[in-house]
Amino acid sequence: MSTPKRICIVGSGNWGSAIAKIIGNNVVTMPDKFHKEVRMWVFEETVNDRKLTDIINNDHENVKYLPGIALPENVVAIPDVADAGKDADIFIFVLPHQFVRKVGKSLQGTIKKDAIAVTLIKGFDVKEGGGILLISDVIRELLNIPCAILMGANIANEVAKENYCEATIGCKDPEMGPLLKDVFQADYFRIVVVPDETTVEVCGALKNIVAVGAGFADGLGYGDNTKAAVIRLGLMEMIKFCEVFYPGSNESTFLESCGVADLVTTCYGGRNRRVAEAFAKTGKSIEELETEMLNGQKLQGPPTAFEVNYMLKNKNMEDRFPLFTAIHRICKNELKVNQFMDCLKNHPEHM
Repeated sequence: MSTPKRICIVGSGNWGSAIAKIIGNNVVTMPDKFHKEVRMWVFEETVNDRKLTDIINNDHENVKYLPGIALPENVVAIPDVADAGKDADIFIFVLPHQFVRKVGKSLQGTIKKDAIAVTLIKGFDVKEGGGILLISDVIRELLNIPCAILMGANIANEVAKENYCEATIGCKDPEMGPLLKDVFQADYFRIVVVPDETTVEVCGALKNIVAVGAGFADGLGYGDNTKAAVIRLGLMEMIKFCEVFYPGSNESTFLESCGVADLVTTCYGGRNRRVAEAFAKTGKSIEELETEMLNGQKLQGPPTAFEVNYMLKNKNMEDRFPLFTAIHRICKNELKVNQFMDCLKNHPEHM
């Protein structure tokens, strides 16, 4: 009989805490498969004159990022990522993609050789020479362990309140996929495992760019018809992006939760849409609004738009992805937000 596997959650924001609730409850029901203690790395902060780790460990609530939701008592907050990951068999990465390399380097040399990872992170990493890397590839490169992907139509607060939803795990390994399904699946959180890892991850990153466009449309005062056009054109560009840069993608993956469902959810809810709406209404910068509106959380849409544009520009392909390009240029104040409608009206019928 195999030893129960230890789980480490790397990240403790809004989504990380919602996932910790699911995993903390799941592991106690499967003591033969999983160690009861779930360690969660928490970037230490002071909230109301108390350390955030102390609040989580004593009050079992992440009062800063997921207030009002009780966390299982077996979820233990640890401020040092190497300590949190000690002896872990399964690493769950759920933090802003901007911090993956720094945190990954802190874990180097401390990880068991047969450990595995799963990333819930949405975004890309810029590489020299005009390209981008998948976050799963960054984790594989830094830690030399396999890495699966979980994405889906999952607004963290709704998941934490146990509203029914679905998610997709992209995993090529036929043994690793069912194990990860056991980690995450709950009565209210349905998991489907597919082998198309890359498309699952790319959908999760690109939909945040489209959500920014949906927010611009909202902020400019347009209705649901306009937003439907943004979603449709955005989906076209997402599919084209996979065709061009990740040949071999399975189109059926776009019909999973990680694809069209996540795209629709994010274009109607979520922080990227909300901040982009405020950007169009107020004229304040994205950076100002992130500070004002998100209580320490990070936006993923504008930096992902930058990363995608970095590659498109270097490959002289901006014109092939006019929606992605316009959203990036508006975020950078290279285009006025009211010019966004011109992008929609002039978008090519066929790509």
